[in-house]
Amino acid sequence: MTVLVDLGIGNLHSARKAFARVAEETGAGPVAVTTDPEAVRRADRVVLPGDGAFRACMGALDALPEMREALEEARGRGAPILGICVGMQMLARVGHEHGATPGLGWIGGEVVRIEPGPGLKVPHMGWNDLRVRRAHPLLEGVRDGDHAYFVHSWRFAADDAGDVLAEADHGGPVAAVVGRDSVAGTQFHPEKSQATGLRIVANFLAWRP
Repeated sequence: MTVLVDLGIGNLHSARKAFARVAEETGAGPVAVTTDPEAVRRADRVVLPGDGAFRACMGALDALPEMREALEEARGRGAPILGICVGMQMLARVGHEHGATPGLGWIGGEVVRIEPGPGLKVPHMGWNDLRVRRAHPLLEGVRDGDHAYFVHSWRFAADDAGDVLAEADHGGPVAAVVGRDSVAGTQFHPEKSQATGLRIVANFLAWRP
C-alpha cells in the first residue's frame, strides 16, 4: 500500500491519479489518500505532498493527531518516503518563509528564498531541465536535459551537497531532487512532469532502500 498524506492544503487529485495509474501498470499495489496515522504506520511507502507556504504545511501536519509520530515510525523502519514540492522542503531542518519554522529535519538543510539572476522571475514557474548530480534508484532512466515542471519561490539549500540528487538552473543551481537513506523529495511536481515525472513515480514505487 502506498499512502499520500492529505494535509488539507492543495488538491491531491492529480497526484493520486498519477500514482494510482503507475501502480496499476507496474503491479505496485493500491494507492490511497489518508489523514489516518494508522494507515501511515501500515504503509509500504509514503508520499508527503505539500503546497503553498512552508509554515502553513508544517502547521497542517502538526494539526493531524499523531501524524508526525507515524511518519517518524515509517522512516524508522525504512519505508520509502517521498516529499513533493513543499513536501520536499518539509524534509529540511528549517524553513524561513514567514519566519523561521522547524521542519522534519530528515535531510540537513534550510529552505531559503530564490534569488534569481537578471531577467529571471520569482516564482520559478514552468518547465526546466534537470541535471543529474548523483545516481539514485529514484532517477533510474532520467537523463540530463529531461524536463520537469516547477512552481516555487523558495529552494532547499542542502547542508551536504551529496544529498542533492538532481538540480535545475534558475539564475543559479536549484535543488530539484534530494535524498538520504529511505527519504527523498522532488521540488517539481512529478504528476505534472509528463514522461519524466511518471518515470520517477514508477521508480519510487519500485524503490527498496
